[in-house]
Amino acid sequence: MAVQTRLVSIFFIQLVLLAISGLNRASGAGLQTGFYDESCPEAETIALKTIRKAISKDGSIAAALLRLHFHDCFVRGCEASVLLDAAEEGDAEKDASSNFSLRGYDVIDDVKSAIEKSCPGVVSCADILALAARDAVRLTGGSSWKVETGRRDGRISLSKEADENLPSSNFNIAQLKQNFALKGLTKKDLVVLSGAHTIGVTSCFVINDRLYNFTGRSDTDPALDPTFASELKKKCKPGGGGPVLELDQGSSTISDAHFYKAVRQNRGLLTSDAALLNDPVTLAYVKRQSTSPVKATFGRDFGKSMVKMGGIGVLTGNEGEIRKRCAFVN
Repeated sequence: MAVQTRLVSIFFIQLVLLAISGLNRASGAGLQTGFYDESCPEAETIALKTIRKAISKDGSIAAALLRLHFHDCFVRGCEASVLLDAAEEGDAEKDASSNFSLRGYDVIDDVKSAIEKSCPGVVSCADILALAARDAVRLTGGSSWKVETGRRDGRISLSKEADENLPSSNFNIAQLKQNFALKGLTKKDLVVLSGAHTIGVTSCFVINDRLYNFTGRSDTDPALDPTFASELKKKCKPGGGGPVLELDQGSSTISDAHFYKAVRQNRGLLTSDAALLNDPVTLAYVKRQSTSPVKATFGRDFGKSMVKMGGIGVLTGNEGEIRKRCAFVN
């Protein structure tokens, strides 16, 4: 009987340890600022220098780098699965329909190559994505934050998981809240991280239904400012043809809080942007950021939510690997 009791106790302890391990992975435990201070002290400097060079050549790449980190973290966690090429053609995350417009892979490869020359086999591709997102924001006039590092790279990337996990630009507020909650993110994180749309562009195709067929009856989304809708229809043809559009009209190359002013005026391009007005918590934040000079407040909030998002499902310690090339497992 004593032996049986001891075995039950050991089994219970093992279950507790497994549960704690799962919680740690969900909360980003194991990450820390300055993780590479001794093993690769120049890592962040090299990353910043490389990204600054890329943005100087193409300012639009900043938004692309920020988006890469988001799309990585929402699928399998922040472990660089979005960077992997498919083992079988068309089967990786980057091949998913929700990821067709992703770009910036070459910049991440450039950062990885430069760091490998200084510290081979030390810095993960997942950490490079997190650093690139932070640097993209600060190099476009936004605030900076301390990036927690120590992530390791995953070995699996499946297109179906991207389509299943990534939030859609057509999501309503209920769908957005559910999607973010499944990742351990709050309603405040949702509205703050939506502020990433302060930089970047989208296509006429993405907003075609809002302009021409919102309910399937050849109508326009009533949540869209009528004057703004008319302006957009002059640019965007039925069916989605037309130029690229600034997500934050008139301020798409600067990381600031102007996005929220546009949303409050019903001039947010995406359905998911307009949806922020349909919940008391997200609406209150939109109003606060759009009515006072609070760039510093938004910047601080954005950094906190980015650190929180950057801890989703991370691999640390002996989990995963440090890829030699970001597009391939070792």
